[in-house]
Amino acid sequence: MDENQAITALAALAQPTRLRTFRLLVEREPEGVPAGELARLADVPQNTMSAHLATLSQAGLVRGERQSRSIIYRVDLDRFRSVMLYLLQDCCGGNANLCAPLITDLTPCCTPKEEAQTR
Repeated sequence: MDENQAITALAALAQPTRLRTFRLLVEREPEGVPAGELARLADVPQNTMSAHLATLSQAGLVRGERQSRSIIYRVDLDRFRSVMLYLLQDCCGGNANLCAPLITDLTPCCTPKEEAQTR
């Protein structure tokens, strides 16, 4: 990822409705959410949501897939991971002691579904 790609992705998330939409999609991975449902959940008109989804799509953070008459949106977790790694690249000048608390905070707080079902 280069600087311009990171800036585009971060700029796309630097707006309340788009950030809320992105977080809604993360919560609903991997199923995704139809565009109309996203508009309802975010309490915005559908045409407004379409514009926000277009911005997130252009930044590579979400992708839409047509299913019958709906478009189902999902987060592009690989792209999001690239943005986060870009921000953390050379974290703390390579000093592991400085980065350890950050890495601990980034550790998932939830048990993955597969692990929870086998317990």
